Amino acid sequence: MTGSDATSVKALSLALAQPRQEIEEAFVSVGSRLSEGAAMLNRLTRLFEALPTALQGEEVVEASSQLRAVARKARELTADFAKEKADLARLAEVVAAATGPIDQLRRTVKMIGIVSVNARVTAAGIVGDSDDFDVFTTDIATLSDSAHSTIQEFSQVYRQLTTEVGRAVSQRARFDTAHAHTLSELAENLDETLEALDAQRQSAVESSAETGRVSRGIVGRIGSAVMALQVGDSTRQRLEHVEAGLNSLADLLSESGDQREALTALSLLEEEQLRSTAQDFAGEVGEAEEALQALASDAGTIMARSRDLYGAGSSEGSALTTLSAQLRVATEILRDCEIERSKLEAVAAAVQQTVSVLLGHVAAVQDIESNMRLVSLNAAVRCAQLGPRGASLTVIASQLRELTTETVVAAEAAMAQLDEASALAGAFGEAAGGENAGQIGRLEQQANHAMALLTGLDERLSTAMASLSADGPKVIGLLNAAASGIDGQSRLAENMEDIAMQIAALSSDPMPDPLPEDLLPVLEKLRKTYTMEAERQIHNRLFGNAGTVLVEEPANDDMDLDALMF
Repeated sequence: MTGSDATSVKALSLALAQPRQEIEEAFVSVGSRLSEGAAMLNRLTRLFEALPTALQGEEVVEASSQLRAVARKARELTADFAKEKADLARLAEVVAAATGPIDQLRRTVKMIGIVSVNARVTAAGIVGDSDDFDVFTTDIATLSDSAHSTIQEFSQVYRQLTTEVGRAVSQRARFDTAHAHTLSELAENLDETLEALDAQRQSAVESSAETGRVSRGIVGRIGSAVMALQVGDSTRQRLEHVEAGLNSLADLLSESGDQREALTALSLLEEEQLRSTAQDFAGEVGEAEEALQALASDAGTIMARSRDLYGAGSSEGSALTTLSAQLRVATEILRDCEIERSKLEAVAAAVQQTVSVLLGHVAAVQDIESNMRLVSLNAAVRCAQLGPRGASLTVIASQLRELTTETVVAAEAAMAQLDEASALAGAFGEAAGGENAGQIGRLEQQANHAMALLTGLDERLSTAMASLSADGPKVIGLLNAAASGIDGQSRLAENMEDIAMQIAALSSDPMPDPLPEDLLPVLEKLRKTYTMEAERQIHNRLFGNAGTVLVEEPANDDMDLDALMF
């Protein structure tokens, strides 16, 4: 043996260092990506596995129940507002209907004033020393002035009433224009969204089993990928052992004496060890790549399912998001309704107060009518006493009786309309007040309470979706990068095969039998370094137990994940 043979063997050992280093660097990088991706994926799956339980929680059930009550009450309010609108229109009609009798009352009082003037003029033309014409010159004029003043005040209050009712009608018309069908639409929208939420909750529950299955599958995939990645560490160790064997051979070849038998034995050993390592690596590296690709695919599947179920990327957002937006609109509408209700209550109170004042004036008109009848009776008696001289005054007394009758008719007609107006106003007051007072405010409180209950869940859902949007692509990227890191490693098996052929070319002699005694300690030392069962089997097949004290080392095929990845 020559020094050149030792140099050739040393060169082969050094040649193995390159694929060993490449495998070590590649698999450390792949392991790091797998570890990071698996940790992120585990965090995401825990977030979404907890959501079905949260969606079925008591707070969601309570909030849904309250919102259904809001929707139901909104429908009732729709009917109430329709009835109030009709009643308000009826109030306007009734108040307007009083215009005719009141105008007639004003005309009648005006005619009484004219009759009063005629009475004074006529009485002045026929005055005698012994005649008493006070009924014509004073009483009728006094009643006329009183009636005129009362009716003026009556008319002024009535105009105030018509103005208030007209304003109320205009306000309601504007409200209807701004919020036509809003309460009914609110109820429909709430019902639809609550149905969507119920459907999402049911889907989440039904999907949780499938999600759990896929999650467990992912855990299994991660385990398979970790196991598959052990090929990198086991190949590295086996290559180190081949290098150690070649270095031992180079050391022997550097010594004096005939080392051909050692060259044959050790070259055959390291050739078979390297060929076996290359074959195992070529097969297992493909399995590792497939395991990582399958893991990336499963991760993509579970994240796509989460997006579909909880609305990530949807322009409309989740049912909770939609519901929150609807509740904000609902509270604004309910607030407007409460304001409108308060206006109607104010109108009802004003109408009742005004009608009360008008009825007081009607009582004054009735007193005037009663006094007018008495005056007209006195006038008739006085005319009878005057005989032919009182003919003209008799006509005046007759006109006064007719006007008095007209006053009664007009006052009663106006009173009938105003009584109905008062009753309608009272109905408004009962609708806006009493047991219904503040019901819209209570609805708003219920809606706000429900929204507060849902806010926490919506925030959890938003956090989960934000994490999915931010970390999901990273997870897929890391797992795909890990798979890509394995791709191309199979070429290193070809490099190992080439070096194995070069080792085989070192000697063409058959395995020496028996083995040289001085080779046995070297073989024993090499065998003790083996950590893989495949290495021991090759060693035993070539040399059996010849000259060695065998101490079985535990197989180290299953590597710790932390040891592999870091």
